[in-house]
Amino acid sequence: MLTLLLALLLALPVTAALAQGYNPLARPGFNPLAPGTPSGQSPGKQVEGNPELGGLPDGKGAEETFYACTACHSAAIIKQQHISDARWDDLWTWMIETQGMPEYPPEDKELILGYLKQHFSSER
Repeated sequence: MLTLLLALLLALPVTAALAQGYNPLARPGFNPLAPGTPSGQSPGKQVEGNPELGGLPDGKGAEETFYACTACHSAAIIKQQHISDARWDDLWTWMIETQGMPEYPPEDKELILGYLKQHFSSER
């Protein structure tokens, strides 16, 4: 009984953090309740995008982003992000260094990161 009670007490902070929108991909100090949402939308509203591109919004770099990113994961992973521009840069490096993503020419990298930051940044 005591073990169960202790386990429940230890789980409370984790449960509270998840209920408040905790995002393990966010940089320290990130506040999911702060102003600013992806593509200037109201919180919780999903972007209605191009169905041929997994629902990503049309725009410069959409097609390149779709093919680069969905080689490893779904477009849904991209669309759920709400992270800072700097965090997009960190994730790019992390995916290359630890996840096996291929290096892209600088112009392609800038096009894709620019698209991600424009449509899925917490700073816009």
